[in-house]
Amino acid sequence: MTMTSSSRIPKFFKRSVRERVALLRERGVIDDEVYQTLLDGAQVLSPSGADRLVENVVGVFGLPLALALNFRINDRPYIVPMVVEEPSIVAGVSSAAKLVGSGEGFVVESGDSLLIGQIQIVDVDDSTRARARLLDAREEILELANSLHTRMVARGGGARDMKVVVHPTETYGDMVVVHLLVDTRDAMGANLVNTMCEGVASLIERVAGGRVLLRILSNLTDRALVRAKATIPLELLAGKGYDGAEVRDGIIQASELARIDPYRAATHNKGIMNGVDAVAIAVGNDWRAIEAAAHAYAGLGRSYTSLTRWYSDPHGNLVGTIELPLKVGTVGGSIQANPAVEICLRILNVDSARELAEVMAAVGLAQNFAALRALVTDGIQSGHMKLHARSVATAAGAPDHIFESVVQKLVESKEIKVWHAERIIAKLNGAEPDDDNAEQVKIAGEGWGHGKAIITGEHAVVYGAHAIAAPISLAVKATVEIRKSGPVRLVIPKWSVEEELNGGVAPVRDSLQESLDVMLRHLDLRDQPMQITLHPNIPRAMGLGSSASMAVALIRALSESFKLGLDDDEINKLAYESETVAHGTPSGLDNTVATHGKLLVYKRGENGQPPTFRALEPAQPIPVVVGITGKQSLTAATVGRVRESWQREPALYESIFKQIDGLSLEAAKAIEAGNFERLGDLMNVNHGLLNALQVSCKQVEELVELARSAGALGAKLTGGGGGGSIVALCPGRQDVVADAIRYAGYEAVVANLGERHEHPRADDA
Repeated sequence: MTMTSSSRIPKFFKRSVRERVALLRERGVIDDEVYQTLLDGAQVLSPSGADRLVENVVGVFGLPLALALNFRINDRPYIVPMVVEEPSIVAGVSSAAKLVGSGEGFVVESGDSLLIGQIQIVDVDDSTRARARLLDAREEILELANSLHTRMVARGGGARDMKVVVHPTETYGDMVVVHLLVDTRDAMGANLVNTMCEGVASLIERVAGGRVLLRILSNLTDRALVRAKATIPLELLAGKGYDGAEVRDGIIQASELARIDPYRAATHNKGIMNGVDAVAIAVGNDWRAIEAAAHAYAGLGRSYTSLTRWYSDPHGNLVGTIELPLKVGTVGGSIQANPAVEICLRILNVDSARELAEVMAAVGLAQNFAALRALVTDGIQSGHMKLHARSVATAAGAPDHIFESVVQKLVESKEIKVWHAERIIAKLNGAEPDDDNAEQVKIAGEGWGHGKAIITGEHAVVYGAHAIAAPISLAVKATVEIRKSGPVRLVIPKWSVEEELNGGVAPVRDSLQESLDVMLRHLDLRDQPMQITLHPNIPRAMGLGSSASMAVALIRALSESFKLGLDDDEINKLAYESETVAHGTPSGLDNTVATHGKLLVYKRGENGQPPTFRALEPAQPIPVVVGITGKQSLTAATVGRVRESWQREPALYESIFKQIDGLSLEAAKAIEAGNFERLGDLMNVNHGLLNALQVSCKQVEELVELARSAGALGAKLTGGGGGGSIVALCPGRQDVVADAIRYAGYEAVVANLGERHEHPRADDA
């Protein structure tokens, strides 16, 4: 059988079943025999065949057998059979594979694939001596285990190693557990390993001097790990009204939630296994064992977490990785007894169990991408939108005679809120004129604001010290839609914020609304009907200037929309007023960087005078990694604590501020001279002084140590502290430092500070 050189079959989903099977034969995926088998339905397990597999058979239960297309894994095309009943999984996986295949495809690697057998020994008098004796008898035990499966040894497999673990218990004393590490080659190997455990039990019992109880394999197959990686260029992510950066950052943020929140991680990993299990079932593997291994592996750390990780590489591409245990087989009685499994393996065309595991890992990563992309756009929501709209229409009291019309209008508007349903009901009942033009809007203007990283000087800058800060690639975009009537609406899709602010912004319920109120009052726009939409690509409360960036973006959008002609100085001044709401006594540094988008040395004005700042011209861009703890940093709180300490001990704290001031001035010289060694030393000292101000935390210190251990010349917290982020200076080591941070479970952003930051386009923010 000649395999097709591509797994792409255009319009495959539009064909009939017969046409699909014919196409597979034409492309050499299946031969004439399989073609006829599929047409006749003869691949389905017969009742008599099923009766030989399990007990008490009364029939055969059917599930759809489908093909996932477009996979390119390690530069080889694959058509992947999947058995699954849930809609959209096969389509989502195929679509994801096509997108990934437009780049380098899936890159997958795997090492040795070993299954673990456990022999439990109880009633041991001296566990330390028993462990030593067992390890001394290691070769004898392995030789006995392998004598039980000489054919497996002849094929290159067998028992490879042995470990001994001691588990203290409160009731029964120490338990000693022997782990047999067995290479089962292309077999799943459960029966083989169980036989070995049974066979060596008496020898182990004699050597250890205790009593053997359990003798069984473990389904936590962490000696059979598979890793897959996919890189997706930004331009391929755009669609459905979302630009590529929005989709990328939404996926990263959704993935971050699964990393830190076990409740989300359970659903996140279930989605991954939607793909993995469907392949496992198609090729006759024990999907229950695979599920158990994956979820147990996800829970090995401090808490249950996600199996995948999504991040942005230095080029802005979306990168996804997955690591999970996959001990699978391509031979064995249960596989060979099912004719459908044989056909699926022929279609998949893998040469070994290891290759099968690599394909399954790629499918799991593809399924995760498809689900996350749908979640952060409108994919999954659109599938459930009508059901949600019916609930909202019911909650709004829609009467029976207009109920379906209300539901339809809610779905079409995509504003499925009770307040919107109430307006639709009022219009349909004649309480408001059904003037569609009243709901027509036009995008009048948009604005942007940069995020920032402080290189030196945070906190001391509030007390007149110099500070150095630079814009980072993360930014906020704001759009304003002018309406003919109605209230001011504030929408932040990524944060699930959608509020109708009656009569302008009253009552004020949080600092964001209060900041918006400050802007609208100042610009005399509180009574202007409009919708304000914010697209923040800066994580909240992480010390990266999200509030200032939002303020600047909003003011720019309002200025453009209403032809106010505000220049950067006016925008900066109003953004500072807004920042006072969020932070109490801000230095003005964040809003200045957010407005001007330049690497700055900054000093706050005294006695009512404006601040002074100048742009730094670095000898070369400053290569950094921003590490994000995930712990929210409330700048107002940390600024307040420092102020309280300063009021108690003014002389002590002012001496610290003075040291930081001089340090920032020296850092400016190092930047302009391109002296990274000197700059790194200054950043490290600055971090020590910030520790003296008691604004660090456990997570920040862990990130700083990770960065320095991975080769960063300098690393320090950036921003308010108490959580938030760090900035690490790492010329030539950015990828290494970023990987170290990500491996520890944190988020990392690679940036080159001092590069020219043009105003972001609407599709970049």
